[in-house]
Amino acid sequence: MDCCYRILAINPGSTSTKIAVFENDKSLFLKTLRHKTEALEKYQNVADEFEFRKDIILEELKSAEIEIDSLHAVVGRGGLIKPVEGGCYSVNNKMLKDLKKAERGEHASNLGALIAYDIAKDVKGAKAFIADPVVVDELQDVARFSGHPKFERKSIFHALNQKAIARVHARSMNKRYNDLNFIVAHLGGGISVGAHQKGRVIDVNNALDGEGPFSPERTGTLPAGDLANLCFSGDYTLDEVKKMIKGKGGLVAYLDTNDAYTVEKAAQNGDKKAQLIQNAMCYQIGKAVGEMSAALKGEVDAIILTGGIAHNKDLVNYVRDMVGFIAPLVVYAGEDEMKALATNALYALVGDIEVKEYK
Repeated sequence: MDCCYRILAINPGSTSTKIAVFENDKSLFLKTLRHKTEALEKYQNVADEFEFRKDIILEELKSAEIEIDSLHAVVGRGGLIKPVEGGCYSVNNKMLKDLKKAERGEHASNLGALIAYDIAKDVKGAKAFIADPVVVDELQDVARFSGHPKFERKSIFHALNQKAIARVHARSMNKRYNDLNFIVAHLGGGISVGAHQKGRVIDVNNALDGEGPFSPERTGTLPAGDLANLCFSGDYTLDEVKKMIKGKGGLVAYLDTNDAYTVEKAAQNGDKKAQLIQNAMCYQIGKAVGEMSAALKGEVDAIILTGGIAHNKDLVNYVRDMVGFIAPLVVYAGEDEMKALATNALYALVGDIEVKEYK
């Protein structure tokens, strides 16, 4: 590559903001900015945090002696916009409007595009992008049906990391992602298991609020009848039920911790309850992989485990014992969403991928 492109990547989380600066595909700077709960509580909604987070980012870059005017692109993690196909999108007024209104939900990732655009607009020639947002929707039509017309299955998952890791593994096979079939399981605070068919995620669980395996802080799929009874029992408000599903479900509900590493160590040290609950989570992950193998009609080139919990060897072995007969299982523990963001922006700048327009 003849030119040297400098890219700022921004990944806002619920209590932190990760920022990174890359020159082409080389990381120059990486920092996680932690936000105290009391600093965020004064904001009524996520969009109100915009100035607070942007100012902290600019201060951090100044301290690191990184000139804003040196940037060629700013790329943010995509938020809860309307469903789109995977890819890299330029940030436009329609996207900004939708993110500020937040009609599809409040999430810290909504700030990624807002901050990226605001920084880039003051730099001559700089572009603002998002890449593979959580609402990537490539579901095949039959996968959208839930069982009742009032409910449609939604595609909300860890699209950025799933697609980035799938491309990495395809390259390791000296093949193209668009020519292969993978099952990718992202194992983190939420768990998503997707069926990747020749570059498109044709089926995946809604990892945000109520589908698939339970995770450190989410319930995953619940028995529908029991959930309906609980909702109308009069013992819980709507907000309490929603918090139960996302935030206070899964490991934290069973074991009073959302730290999967703490549960892993407790299980290894002989805590029978921790061991059983961890195994139950592994079991549900294995079942989800099996479901996705059916969606791919058994034509699976690899099963890929990624995310922070994939560091747990006991979990990996449990899942491998369940699904290893389907296809080779490979592990890419952890995640590198910052590099995935920057790589998408780099490919967009050099013309290796199409830059899509949000409509």
